[in-house]
Amino acid sequence: MLEIVVKTENQERHVRVTAEELAVLVRRIGGDGDRFLVIQRIPDLPDVFAQVWHEAGGDYTLEHREGAADRHFQAMADQPEDVAAALVGWARRKPGWDAGLAWSLLDMGHTREVPPLDLAEDEHEELEKRVRELLVGGYCSRAELAELAEEYPATKDRRPVSREQAVALADRMWLERVAEQAEWQGETDPERLTHAFTALQEAGITARENFTCCRGCGQSEIGLEGEPDARGFVYFHAQCTDSAAAGHGLTLLYGGFDGSSGTTASIGREVVAALEAAGLTVEWDHDPARAITVTPLDWRRRLIG
Repeated sequence: MLEIVVKTENQERHVRVTAEELAVLVRRIGGDGDRFLVIQRIPDLPDVFAQVWHEAGGDYTLEHREGAADRHFQAMADQPEDVAAALVGWARRKPGWDAGLAWSLLDMGHTREVPPLDLAEDEHEELEKRVRELLVGGYCSRAELAELAEEYPATKDRRPVSREQAVALADRMWLERVAEQAEWQGETDPERLTHAFTALQEAGITARENFTCCRGCGQSEIGLEGEPDARGFVYFHAQCTDSAAAGHGLTLLYGGFDGSSGTTASIGREVVAALEAAGLTVEWDHDPARAITVTPLDWRRRLIG
């Protein structure tokens, strides 16, 4: 797998694709509503990305940016195979990946200096605390962090954080977290959780991480998520994520789509078995009316973006 996220014009998001899958996406673009790909590394890094634009019948416009506006390059190609090869090389950080195309430096204009935040000390601390909570949770993107930083201290009559200031704050704290996670070794508990959820999904149980904002929304929406033949579901919502990130364990909500207590209990047993097979410790008394808790839990979820 390539350690990248590929985003398309038609709102698809592909995480950790293979080289062959990336080539298929490159060959696909060109029609209305599906003319470009934006590719970021995992974890996402500010001002580091590649992208390609193509309209049917024309050449491919390929760009990559390496950390700043004065490191933004463009090249043209007429064959999707050349584009795919370049993007795969970029994703793998292969030396000389860009040698096959004629790149030119683009003038992206002057980068305006971002003024410091004009917030009271307690406001600034509270804002950074909330951004940090989302970073530790690990499911946010840089764009979502910036949106939070802009909106969190805003009121009806006051918007003290500009968009540029919000992006600067989010990016600074994002990079701090990326540096922290670079020290982590081996598989983490959230990765074990993802393995368990993947196994449950493959077994016909709709499994969703960080799904919706709360239990009410989760219960009303989970039925729309699964395959038509799904037997049941398991998920945790954003408030559960916050609790796990704060060191309180993770609450899992589960059930059967037929609404019976017997099916719910059966789904619960399968969920527990998958979690234990992944190396996690579970608390559950086999009562289908009670949630499953994963604890103790060392919540170190690596950022994607």
